[in-house]
Amino acid sequence: MTSCIIIEDEPLAAEKLQDYIRRMPELHLEKWIDNGKEAVAFLNNQNIDLIFLDLHLGETSGITLLEQGKIRGKIIITTAYSNYALKGYELDVVDYLLKPFVFDRFENAVHKALRKPAGDEMYVMIRSEYNLEKIFLNDINYIEGMGDYRRIHTQRGRIMTLQTFRELETMIPTTHVRRIHKSYMVNIKKIIRITSDTVVLDNQIVLPVSDTYRKTLMEE
Repeated sequence: MTSCIIIEDEPLAAEKLQDYIRRMPELHLEKWIDNGKEAVAFLNNQNIDLIFLDLHLGETSGITLLEQGKIRGKIIITTAYSNYALKGYELDVVDYLLKPFVFDRFENAVHKALRKPAGDEMYVMIRSEYNLEKIFLNDINYIEGMGDYRRIHTQRGRIMTLQTFRELETMIPTTHVRRIHKSYMVNIKKIIRITSDTVVLDNQIVLPVSDTYRKTLMEE
């Protein structure tokens, strides 16, 4: 059984989602929450498999919650606004349902979420020039700051992006890639040694680490 919650401030929209969820025996609705603050507090204390997230929650923006990393996991956006679709996919949401949507469209989104890979098959979509590049998290070695650009070093080559470290930190789980310096993020699974001022990766790449980030790494 897949646990799910609805984060939606419109009662009629929430009622429709509840009806759709009841029609899918593989789903179990844990809660309907009508504001972002309560949703974040609930998710901090509960493991939920699937989240249906509206983007306009009164004074709170669902996109902002995603960008800040306050809501993570398998997320299906439900909204009346189409202009956030690209941003949603950049933040690795499972699907983007534009209201009003029918049950068949909802069902397809749920099945897509249940098929979504996890662990080493997790990926992010990164903007590179005018393209979106799919990058598997396990393929990332490290990310390097180069002026206005970030260079992502992967097992399959290097990708340049204008996305900031802050944006990348909100998109990529810290269980995989973490900031170690103002100019570097690194795949923590690739680290084989941490010294007073460097980290050494399994391909013998040596990168600088600042005191603040080193203490965090050493505590893991």
